[in-house]
Amino acid sequence: MLTMKSLSKVYRTEMVETYALRDFNLEVRPGEFVAVTGPSGSGKTTFLTIAGLLEAFSGGSYQLDGVDVSRMGDDQRSRIRNQKIGFIFQAFNLIPDLNVLDNIEVPLRYRGLATADRKKRAADALARVGLSARARHYPGELSGGQQQRVAIARALAGEPRLLLADEPTGNLDSQMARSVMDLLEELHREGSTIVMVTHDPQLAARAQRNVHVIDGQVVDIAAELHLDPALLRPSPATAA
Repeated sequence: MLTMKSLSKVYRTEMVETYALRDFNLEVRPGEFVAVTGPSGSGKTTFLTIAGLLEAFSGGSYQLDGVDVSRMGDDQRSRIRNQKIGFIFQAFNLIPDLNVLDNIEVPLRYRGLATADRKKRAADALARVGLSARARHYPGELSGGQQQRVAIARALAGEPRLLLADEPTGNLDSQMARSVMDLLEELHREGSTIVMVTHDPQLAARAQRNVHVIDGQVVDIAAELHLDPALLRPSPATAA
């Protein structure tokens, strides 16, 4: 689904050259749920924006769903992003002047879908996250957890091949965070490929696989700490 090899991202000024990613290597297989962790400034968000084709990279290669995106222009990247990627942001990014159903429809309009098709997809996605009764409400009338569920429905309506989540529970209390994670786990069981950036080790433990990023590189935590990888996996009691 996602393959990055020797990827780099360099920010340059007249005086300074800063590597956000350096020799970054990662493969995510179809149907995986991968959590990307690491300290602030490690490159997690840069990785996610590049994975979502929101930002270009400086070197290396990136294949998305078997397609090399390295030399694509902005129009091609926008088209693939709209068709294959769903985004879930920490801040929800809902449009306050549109009701829930209209918020979900917005990305579908850029595909040129017929109105009836857009509305059906939006309604189906809203039902999938359990908020059909809130279809005509506005974002300001919803709780934080409900707004994040709408954001997830917006991503799902496009039937993406890949879901990218950037700290999806960062603005939620613990109960709402668990509810959102339950939903992501359910989507994973149904076959969705999910890559989630998080700073929370308890949330990361609920993913199928963890990837740790330090100084712009993927690191093997077990090798770094000289530990048996089995010791890093949560026990059944912890995972529950």
